[in-house]
Amino acid sequence: MASSVLYMSMSLDGFIAGPNDNPDNPGGDEFMRLHAWFVTPEGEFGRPGGVAGEVYDEMEQYGAIVAGRNTVEQVDHWGGERHGVRIFVPSHRPPGPSVAKYPKVTYVNDGIASAMAQAKEAAGDRHVLVHGAYTAQTALEAGVLDELQIHQIPVLFGSGRRLFDVLPRRIELDVVRVVDTPEATHLRYRVRR
Repeated sequence: MASSVLYMSMSLDGFIAGPNDNPDNPGGDEFMRLHAWFVTPEGEFGRPGGVAGEVYDEMEQYGAIVAGRNTVEQVDHWGGERHGVRIFVPSHRPPGPSVAKYPKVTYVNDGIASAMAQAKEAAGDRHVLVHGAYTAQTALEAGVLDELQIHQIPVLFGSGRRLFDVLPRRIELDVVRVVDTPEATHLRYRVRR
C-alpha cells in the first residue's frame, strides 16, 4: 500500500507561510523565499540541479494528494488536478460551487483517516503527497501520516503560520535521510509507531 508523506518547505524557526497569509496573498509575505530551492532562473517552479533535483524527482512521484482546505483554495485546487492525480481535501464544510468543475477533487467530510485511506487507494503503488499544517497535525494525531520530508530553509521568518503549532502529544521520528545543499537541508523522517 502507498505511504503518506508530508512535503513542506519550512523556515528554520518553523514557519511554512509568512505573515499576512490570506487568499489575496497566498503563503503570506516572502512565501517564495521558502521555495527558492526549486525555482528556475526564470522564476518558475522546476527541477533544481544536483542532489536537490533527486529530492525533487522523488517528491514528484506521488499518486494522490491530501491537502488542507486553506492550501487548495489558495491555489484554486491546482486547476482541478495536479499531474493528473486525484486530490482529497478533508473538511467539515462542503466545498464551494467551483469545485463541481473539478472531478478529480474530492472533499471528504468524515475525517482525515478516511481522506488518507481514499488517497492511498487512489495512489496505488506510489506515495500520497500531503500538504498543509492543520492537515499534517490531524494526520499525525490520527496516526495516518507515515513520513515527513521537510525542506529546511536557512532563513528566520519571525512570524507567520507554523507547521507544528499544536500537536496532541509527543511524536517520535526516525531519521531516514539528510540531504544538505546551500539552498536547503532536506530532512526525511519516518513516524515511529
